[in-house]
Amino acid sequence: MYFLYVGIFGALGGMCRYAMNLWLGGGDFPSATLAVNLIGCFLLAFIMPFLAEKSRISLVLLNGIGTGFIGAFTTFSAFSVDTIELLQQGEVVLAISYILVSLIGGLVMVKFGRRFSNKLLRRGAHHVD
Repeated sequence: MYFLYVGIFGALGGMCRYAMNLWLGGGDFPSATLAVNLIGCFLLAFIMPFLAEKSRISLVLLNGIGTGFIGAFTTFSAFSVDTIELLQQGEVVLAISYILVSLIGGLVMVKFGRRFSNKLLRRGAHHVD
């Protein structure tokens, strides 16, 4: 059952990533890849703890969302290829900027996602009292 959910959600995540590429793609900077990776960092850090704590969603469905959808939506391989292509084009400053924004931005988005999730979880705990 895990494979089915991961596969279904993976297909949806891949389609969403493709749509983002159509929307933001083109140009000299890989903005679509950067966007999906930053959004994915936030979503994984926000949605997974929140759903695990506050919903009655099964572990199978949670794995489908996390591993399937978010895993297929984000892309480390495209990030790596984009970086190499920037370097091969002589865009060293742009490549280094892309690496730094991806890494630091991803960590910041995880921090924001966890904070937001924790804030909502605490707020929900106060309303139950």
